[in-house]
Amino acid sequence: MPPRRAITGKSQEPRLRYAEELRLLRTEKGLTLRELADAVGWDSSVFSRLENGHTLGSPEIAEALDRYYGTRGLLLTLWELAMGDPTQFKEQYRRYMILESEAVSLWHFGVSTVHGLLQTAEYAREVLAIGGADGDELDRQIEARTGRRQLLEGREAPAFRALLAEAALRTPLLDPGAWTRQLQHLLEVSERSSVTIQVLPQHVGLYGLVSTDVMFLRLPDGRTVAYTENALRGELVEECASVERLHRAYDSMRDAALNPAQSRKFILRMLEETPCDPST
Repeated sequence: MPPRRAITGKSQEPRLRYAEELRLLRTEKGLTLRELADAVGWDSSVFSRLENGHTLGSPEIAEALDRYYGTRGLLLTLWELAMGDPTQFKEQYRRYMILESEAVSLWHFGVSTVHGLLQTAEYAREVLAIGGADGDELDRQIEARTGRRQLLEGREAPAFRALLAEAALRTPLLDPGAWTRQLQHLLEVSERSSVTIQVLPQHVGLYGLVSTDVMFLRLPDGRTVAYTENALRGELVEECASVERLHRAYDSMRDAALNPAQSRKFILRMLEETPCDPST
């Protein structure tokens, strides 16, 4: 029987636990990073970053390593746990992230940007870079954000309604091709039965949440909480009266928004108006 591995503090941090397991498996086989790369088929720098915890890589890499080491799905499981680990996010988001993962339905309003659950990796990169992230930290935040999209996938996905101010769809990325792919992604996601996307057109004038992004989470116990966010900070709102005031403002905006079919047509018009990518 192989010796039992010691329990470490890293076992409480899925990202570090994944990196630790990768290092242990490679060193137990007596392999260098280059030898592992030659055997599995990815560049050695990828495995170096994985083992240092600087990236989680893709599920394809985890599956390839599972096959190579004969770990029968262990590494893919650790990868999935690490992708869903709220400790990847800044402290003020962590409780919200836990509640988001438990929610049975979600409603969001975005003032000027697409919500993270609907963002492509390219869109996430530009938004996060504006916030000051760069290098390995930027890559880590992109992985964490795009990993959250799994919440909306599968048969058990919660219902999600995204209400987008028109400004969010008229503020393109620097790369026209990346912006086109983001708009196409919105159209694709809107076809899912659990996702509803509506556009709030500019002509409706001022509205109750004119300067605030907000997400409502309906929790399994029947409670609804809200998370508000602006350029400086985010705040989890759990007090019933405050949540109700936010919800009334959201409902009035939803009533003024284009219906889902009209919203799809609006996004299609945005696609038609998007400048061609000069690199294509």
